[in-house]
This record gives sequence, C-alpha cells and structure tokens, in this order.
Amino acid sequence: MSEILGVVHNQEEELSDERDYNLTEEQKAIKAKYPPLTKKYEYLDHTADVQLHAWGDTLEEAFEQCVMAMFGYMTDTETVEPVDTVEVEAEGHDMLSLLFHFLDEWLYKFSANEFFIPRVSVLIFFHLWGEEFSLPKHPQGTEVKAITYSAMQICEDEKPEVFVIIDI
Repeated sequence: MSEILGVVHNQEEELSDERDYNLTEEQKAIKAKYPPLTKKYEYLDHTADVQLHAWGDTLEEAFEQCVMAMFGYMTDTETVEPVDTVEVEAEGHDMLSLLFHFLDEWLYKFSANEFFIPRVSVLIFFHLWGEEFSLPKHPQGTEVKAITYSAMQICEDEKPEVFVIIDI
C-alpha cells in the first residue's frame, strides 16, 4: 500500500513541477505565498437551488469559505493554481448586504473576466488569487446564476457561520 501511495505522490510532484515550469517567476512567487485553504463549508439541500453553509474561526474566514463554496460548486477548485491576483471592493449597509455584495462581486469577476479563485483574503479590499478559467483544465460544474437574500444568515457565535442560497 505504501508503494502505491509513493507512486501517486511522485506523480503529483511531477505534475506540480510540470505546471510550475510554465509559470513566470512572479506567478511562482504568488503560488508559493498562498497554500491551499482547509475546506470549511458544505452544501445543504434546497428546493431547486443550493444552500451554502460556511464557517471559520473568524467572520472574515467564514466569508472566505462561502466564496470557496460557491466556486467549488462551479468547478473542482483543487485544479486551480494561485498564479495571478485581482482586487475587488464590496460594500454593504449591514453585514447581510456586505455578504451579498461580496459574493456578487466574485460571481461578476468570474462571469465577466473568466477569472477563478482558489483562495480569498478578506482585508480592507478583497484579494483574489487564481487563474483564468479553462475548460480543459477546470472541470465544469453547475453554473451559479445569482446570489439571493433568501434565508441568508450570519451567525457570529463561538464559531462564525454563514448560510447563503445561490440560484443555479
């Protein structure tokens, strides 16, 4: 069994080296700076749509994870490499509207620019790390048409959580 795992591990290293070979030095630096996030989200059943449930150690991390859940529904985010950055801004008059606009900005970026994210960082501005979406590389999942306010919740208890229904 350990031999089989060793072979798989070596193949992953070879694939990583092959991908890195085509990257610029700047892209390699971005990739090295941002390791993959731990998945802290799930998909909940909902009539005709899907509900995203994300959590984190902070509310900011719960927002990050919610974005990851949305993009994870559209493709396998494991296939996306953090080789480029983009900044977007989102504002809201309360936390629910901030979450709505936050997700809507990411969806717009993807739809308008075909840019994909594997990692999000919530700071004063929102930073996007990823690469252009490519069907040969990124498996196509379900299209997300819109973010909704329907049943949107933000729980700021011990473990911050967010719930968002997306229109698919």
